[in-house]
Amino acid sequence: MASILPSPVHHQPRPSLSSSSISSRNFQTFGAKIQSLNLGYTQNGRILFPKLQVSTTDYPPPPPPPLPSPEFKELIASLKLKLLSAVSGLNRGLAANEDDLRKADDAARELEAAGGPVDLSNDLDKLQGRWKLLYSSAFSSRTLGGSRPGPPIGRLLPITLGQVYQRIDVFSKDFDNIVEIELGAPWPLPPVEVTATLAHKFEITGSASVKIIFEKTTVKTTGNLSQLPPLEVPRIPDSLRPSSNPGSGDFEVTYIDADTRITRGDRGELRVFVIS
Repeated sequence: MASILPSPVHHQPRPSLSSSSISSRNFQTFGAKIQSLNLGYTQNGRILFPKLQVSTTDYPPPPPPPLPSPEFKELIASLKLKLLSAVSGLNRGLAANEDDLRKADDAARELEAAGGPVDLSNDLDKLQGRWKLLYSSAFSSRTLGGSRPGPPIGRLLPITLGQVYQRIDVFSKDFDNIVEIELGAPWPLPPVEVTATLAHKFEITGSASVKIIFEKTTVKTTGNLSQLPPLEVPRIPDSLRPSSNPGSGDFEVTYIDADTRITRGDRGELRVFVIS
């Protein structure tokens, strides 16, 4: 009697996946297919897959920001004129009264608001150059130190303040405050004209924040005594330096363009500069 059970199924043995079971011919054929698809290449019996590189032509750079409109340029020009009118005739702030201080601050805030936030990471090159001080609100205290202690002007000492400049080099990080001073002398001697250079280094500490670190002061006579060599004033040791004069300072650049700069100091001092 024949069996009704199904015949046993004879399974073929599975081929080994070891590298020894892959023939050299099969490997070369597979490698050729990889190369034809630009997916990789073979070397010393191995298939290598290089890192994928995305062409920059597939992602073009973003378009440049739009140029300021004529209306915006006209607005900025009118606000700059308003600010310059507010600080003119104030002898860099030495002749400013409370009303003058308020008008200058209001005009500066209008220009700051119109110009928008300052980003020195993109506009650092705009700091480069020699800037002439037009106005400092701290000079209304009638001292050369502004809100910090400094020699009085026209009171106890016969000191006449001349032009004040800032010379900034964004490459060497030099930041020099240059002050022209006339010192009175007993009659019949003529007054002595000197230029004091307060040398600093600067660093950017925020998007619009600048920190300056004092290094030295050099005094050079001008006019009839210009042949005299410059004199470096000894620096006061840090241990003897008053807390009100730490040798460094911070300020914010609140507006800047090719020819005008507004800063606000760590003691609320408003300064207005123009390129010279």
